[in-house]
Amino acid sequence: MEILLPLLTGYLFGSILTAELVSRLSTGQSVFSIGTGNPGMANVMAVIGKKEGFLVLAGDILKTGAALAAVWLLFLRGRLSPSSGWPLLEEPALLAGLGVLLGHNWPAWHRFHGGKGVTVTCAWLILALPGWGTAACLAGGAVTLLTGYLPLGAVLIGALGALAGFAAAGPRTGLFFTAAALIMLSRHIHGLKRIAAGTEPRHFRKR
Repeated sequence: MEILLPLLTGYLFGSILTAELVSRLSTGQSVFSIGTGNPGMANVMAVIGKKEGFLVLAGDILKTGAALAAVWLLFLRGRLSPSSGWPLLEEPALLAGLGVLLGHNWPAWHRFHGGKGVTVTCAWLILALPGWGTAACLAGGAVTLLTGYLPLGAVLIGALGALAGFAAAGPRTGLFFTAAALIMLSRHIHGLKRIAAGTEPRHFRKR
């Protein structure tokens, strides 16, 4: 139960798809029926508008932070980590972060079809490892802007996040973020294949 409850708490928060809420309120349509069908910021921003895209971004960050805060209060009793002084590196909080990612990517209410987890992963990384996590996300963002390929930046964020976990917080944290990196790779593997084939669309760059 010490493992299941924090994981389930994170999963429930993660399965609240902000993009679906924003799309329904803005257009009356499900986000799964517009654009690429992906319930994420990029799809909403491209099809509905920038303001709505930023609302999705804010919502995904908020739900990640809320899940970690809930677990900190419920399972860690609001205490600091005795080893690092940072409670979000304690196992219940790490389980909650993984749960948010699983819930966002595979929500039970939508037949386990969800998003790709880029914003959620970034939010979790930055909250758990503020310095290293921010650096990993900035590096991934820079690669996306330079190449125009979202999958490349996303996979790089996951890989650098895993390395940051090992380097900054040890094997346990590293393994959690390795799991996140593998999830990120699984969600973007088709995009990487399209890049190799020359059929992946570029973003943020003039062709």
